[in-house]
Amino acid sequence: MTKTFQSRHPYDQSVIAEYPLISEQTLENRLESASQGFHYWRTTSLQIRSDLLKRVATLLRAKNEEFARLITMEMGKILSEARAEVEKCAVCCDFYAEYGADYIREEIVGSGSIPKPADMLRGKVRFEPLGVIFAIMPWNFPFWQVFRFAAPSLMAGNVALLKHAPNVMGCALAIEEVFTKAAQELNLPATIFQTLVVDIDVVERIIAHDAVQGVTLTGSEFAGSSVAALAGKHIKRSVLELGGSDPLIVLADADVERAAGVAVQSRMQNAGQSCIASKRFLVHTAVHDEFVQLLEQKISALKQGNPLESSTTTGPMARQDLAEKLYQQVQTTEKQGGKLLLGGMTKGANFQPALFAYVPTESPAFNEETFGPVAAVVRVSDDDEAIRLANQTRYGLGASVWTRDVERGERIAERVNAGAVYVNGLVKSMPHVPFGGIKKSGYGRELSYFGMKEFMNAKTVYIYE
Repeated sequence: MTKTFQSRHPYDQSVIAEYPLISEQTLENRLESASQGFHYWRTTSLQIRSDLLKRVATLLRAKNEEFARLITMEMGKILSEARAEVEKCAVCCDFYAEYGADYIREEIVGSGSIPKPADMLRGKVRFEPLGVIFAIMPWNFPFWQVFRFAAPSLMAGNVALLKHAPNVMGCALAIEEVFTKAAQELNLPATIFQTLVVDIDVVERIIAHDAVQGVTLTGSEFAGSSVAALAGKHIKRSVLELGGSDPLIVLADADVERAAGVAVQSRMQNAGQSCIASKRFLVHTAVHDEFVQLLEQKISALKQGNPLESSTTTGPMARQDLAEKLYQQVQTTEKQGGKLLLGGMTKGANFQPALFAYVPTESPAFNEETFGPVAAVVRVSDDDEAIRLANQTRYGLGASVWTRDVERGERIAERVNAGAVYVNGLVKSMPHVPFGGIKKSGYGRELSYFGMKEFMNAKTVYIYE
C-alpha cells in the first residue's frame, strides 16, 4: 500500500488532501532529470535565467489569492499574512532577476588596493554553479522559505530539488507548477525545479547522488544536525538555518510605544511560528512597567480564531502536537515563577496568545525556543545586563535594540552575538542583506550576494607573465 502525506486544516483538523509518496523508480528518474537539467541550465545566459525569474514573479502575482488560500488551509496563517508571503516571493524573484548578475560578476585580481602577485599577467575569480541543490524546507513559511533559496540558486545556474514538510505538500507542488509553467512558456526544460514527495528515509540517498552538490535546510536543531552529518559524510556543501530565541532589548530611552507595537507584531505574526521572531523581551527597569502594560493592551486586542475570517488576527498553530508542546513550556515556566498575565490556553491547534512577565532565566520561556504566540519579558538594570542576557542562549539568529540614541544602539548591536541585529525596527529576512545564524542557529547564509555564492564555485583563473 502506497504511503501518503495528509494535509489537515489546523483550525478544525479537517482533511484537505492526501499526497502519495513517489516510488523509488520515480525518485531515480527525478534525480537523473535534475542532473541533465543542470548540464543545460548552467550553460544558459544570465538573461535567460533572469527572464525565468521574472516570469515566475508574474505567475505568483496572478495567482496570489489562490496560493494564499492554500497556505492558510495547510498551515493556518491568516489570509493577509499569506498574501504578503506570496508577494514577498515575487519580489525576491524580481530582485535576483535584476541584480543577480551583478552579485556574481567575475572579480579581477589586483583591481583593488591589494596588488596582484609579481608573476601574474592577469588573474580573475569566476563564480560558477555547483550542480543540483537539495532543499529541505519547513512548513511555517511554505512559499517564502522555498523561494529564499530557489531564486538566488537558479539565477546562479544551479537547479533545485525540494523536499518540503509533509503537511504543506500542496504548497510544494504548487511551487513546482509555477516553475514548470514559467519554463514551458520560455521553451526551457521543466526540470530546473522539482518537488519530491518523499519521506526522510530517502534523504541520504538523495544527498549521496553525484548530481547533488549542495544541501540547504531550514528547520529544527535536530534536523539540522542530522542533515549536516549526512552532508559531511558525502562531502557536500550545506547551509543550515535553524531555531532562534531572539532577544528584543528595550533601553530606558526607547520609544516605548513603538517598541511595544513592533514587539507584538514580531512575536505574534504567523501565530508566533517564526525563527526570527522576538521571543525574549529584555526591558530596562525604568520603562519595564509601561512596556508590559502596553503589551497587555495590544495582545488583549488580538483575536485568535479561524484564519479565513478577516477579523482574525492570530490563526491556529500549524499542528496540534506543536500547540501541546508549547502548552507544556508555558506550564513549566509558570511553575518556575513566571507570571502569566494573558492567554496560554489551547484547544486543538488553537493557542491563545500569551504574555509572561518576571520570566526566570532557567525557565523554558527563556532558555528554549518557544515556537508559538508566547511573549516573555525580563527586567534588566542596565546595558551590560541586557547584553549578557541577550547572549545567554544556545542560539544566535537575530536580535533587536530599541533606543533613541542610534549610536548607542549600534554599539550594543556590535556586542550582541547574532547573525543580524536590527536597531529600532523589525527583524526580517529580505534579498538585500544576508540571513543566517551562529551557534545552534546554524551556519552559512541565505540571500544577498553572500547567500547566492554559498552554492557556487569560486574558480581562480591565473595567467603567468
